[in-house]
Amino acid sequence: MSFRPFTSESYAQDDRPEAWRDVLAAVGLQPATGHSFLDGHATASHRHTAGVALTRMAAGAQTIGPLSQFNEDIPIALMPVEDGMVLKSAGGHRIVPVGHLVLLPRIGDWSIVFQRDMRAIVLSVTSEALHGRFSGKPRLGEPRVVPPGGFADVFARLLDATARTLDSLSDAEWNAVAQSLVDLLLTLAHQLAASTSEAGSSATQAALLHRICQTIERRLDDPELVPARVAEAEGISERYLQKLFETVGDNFTHYVRERRLQRAWADLSNPAEAHRSISEIAYAYGFGDSAHFSRAFRHRFGLPPREFRQQEAERATSQHGVAGQRGWPQEALAQLRVHPSVEARSSVACAGAEERTTTERRHHHLPVEDSRVHWGYFSRSLQPQIEIASGDTITIETLTQHASDAPDMMIAGDAGAESVFGWTRDRKNVDRRGAGPMDASVFGRGAGEGFGVHICTGPVAVKDAQPGDVLEVRILDIVPRASRNPIHAGRVFGSSVAAWWGYHYNEFLGGPKPREAVTIYEIFDDTVAPHARALYSYRWEPQTDPFGVVHATYDYPGVPVMPATIKRRHAVLDGIRIPLRPHFGVIAVAPREVDFVDSVPPSYFGGNLDNWRLGKGRPSIFRSPSPARCCRSAIPTQPRATANSAAPRSSAR
Repeated sequence: MSFRPFTSESYAQDDRPEAWRDVLAAVGLQPATGHSFLDGHATASHRHTAGVALTRMAAGAQTIGPLSQFNEDIPIALMPVEDGMVLKSAGGHRIVPVGHLVLLPRIGDWSIVFQRDMRAIVLSVTSEALHGRFSGKPRLGEPRVVPPGGFADVFARLLDATARTLDSLSDAEWNAVAQSLVDLLLTLAHQLAASTSEAGSSATQAALLHRICQTIERRLDDPELVPARVAEAEGISERYLQKLFETVGDNFTHYVRERRLQRAWADLSNPAEAHRSISEIAYAYGFGDSAHFSRAFRHRFGLPPREFRQQEAERATSQHGVAGQRGWPQEALAQLRVHPSVEARSSVACAGAEERTTTERRHHHLPVEDSRVHWGYFSRSLQPQIEIASGDTITIETLTQHASDAPDMMIAGDAGAESVFGWTRDRKNVDRRGAGPMDASVFGRGAGEGFGVHICTGPVAVKDAQPGDVLEVRILDIVPRASRNPIHAGRVFGSSVAAWWGYHYNEFLGGPKPREAVTIYEIFDDTVAPHARALYSYRWEPQTDPFGVVHATYDYPGVPVMPATIKRRHAVLDGIRIPLRPHFGVIAVAPREVDFVDSVPPSYFGGNLDNWRLGKGRPSIFRSPSPARCCRSAIPTQPRATANSAAPRSSAR
């Protein structure tokens, strides 16, 4: 796929300006001389094909100008979104509102000033996109601002819709849309050039030639496409038609032949057209004889059509590899094909487990409460909360440490959550929160110091499992934990924090820096398309916990946030649906260590993997370094898992 995302966070601080310069250069732009740029975070979504580049970009205040390209005539199209901008040119300064199109010449003394934030869509088309097709030369001496309405509105709407879906269009879809954008841009540029009073007859001729070329494109399948008929349709003489082509160094017959061959070349190299025969493609572009087409194609491109199509198919296969599951490296897929599957191996290794009949297998339930969780750490010294046999199923209830970000929604009325988060001046139900010292002698945050933050339900012991055994845990179902507060009954909530340990702390585009922000979401457990919508957000303000410790930053899990201490901001991410893949961020077997192990960094025993594949229907395979015990705990929310386990012995492997 030709889609390429950009984020400044992927680069070291010193490399970001040069990386952003490359983003601008891809659409014919550059930072204006003498102006600072890229102050803070920047993102861009970019897609390209031969001669066409479309980018949707977001960055801080900056000034940009043309990356002078003297051999190109087609102007750049730029449209501000979310905020306006200022166009500076020889004609003075002009404010360009959101939704207005600006056509910018490739050379000239002009610049665009984004005074607050840069939010824009940019389309760059070069002569390579024409594939030999003439467009005339729609030269614009000065930038032109085009308000919404009429033809320009059609172009602007397609530009915006395409920019929003750059990452989801298939290559075939993108190529089709890109060609439409090329045609629309050329038509608009010719209209503007012809309407300029000082353009003279040359602009009028260019516009007429462009219209004739569009007519030819629509009628390439017509074997009777001859100069006399085209001239008659345009109301000009055949001699004047030939003269128009002579102004660009060509003639009518050669141009039509070239366009037919170029279109056939595009279809023969397109995998989406592989179902069409070579003869069918030839006839579609006005060649009445397949043998004649084959000779003409070979003379133009050096290979017969059949060999060319085979070459392009082999090239596409070598570039894209074998299709596999999204996110899987191709090397891993190759290993999966060579080696027997986990299920196949387990069928041998789990023979002992399968001897138990269905009626002998049991279902267990592990509710969540303060006595059944440990907070922020792993250890093999923890005593099991329940024991199950290999092949049994178990439902495990879980909580997120972020429930305290909105206690009224995720804790109030929920006996299990109130038990775990219970904290008064005199008592904290789950005192240790993290693997740090109980006396909080490092930072003074609280018992365990928050060196580990995840609430883990368990452990769950697997009967007869021994160190070195392999444990398979398959998640059969995930059900979100609904609010038990009568005001919010039945609704599901979650929280996400941009905190001091993450990149966003110092990298917000605007507002005070640094700062921490908490966003509360409502979760919609739609079977087909689960998603989240932001309800509100707030800036973290110093919170005093029930023991009197002040937390200036989000540094200790489970500190209750009182509504009176924060200012909620509503209408955040308004209209945005965030797709979800429900999964468990934390799942582990007991580590070999007796001492406490911080729950944050993942390790050999699993832990904080944060892998979306740990969802419904997926198996997780662990080699147990100690007697097999399992505990488990994006937008953190509070799901309930139903799982089964199988514990094959290492000797069987």
